[in-house]
Amino acid sequence: MLNERQLVWRCRRGVRELDVLFTEFVAKHYDGISEAEQLSFQQLLDVQDPTIMDWLFDRVEPDAELKGIIETLKSVTLRRT
Repeated sequence: MLNERQLVWRCRRGVRELDVLFTEFVAKHYDGISEAEQLSFQQLLDVQDPTIMDWLFDRVEPDAELKGIIETLKSVTLRRT
């Protein structure tokens, strides 16, 4: 498992929107998700930005092993009221 400093560093992305999204997620929600979801999030950080954007905006179905963390990200960060 990565410590918080390492995790924030890995959240730095080429796509500014993902940089902000991931950094905010780590600051506000990461500690509250399960260890399995934390590991999935860390795996997600290895995926290319265009693929993640496609998954987040429902243009393409996420890989099965990352679908849960994509849904978590969408529910806590993208669906604001």
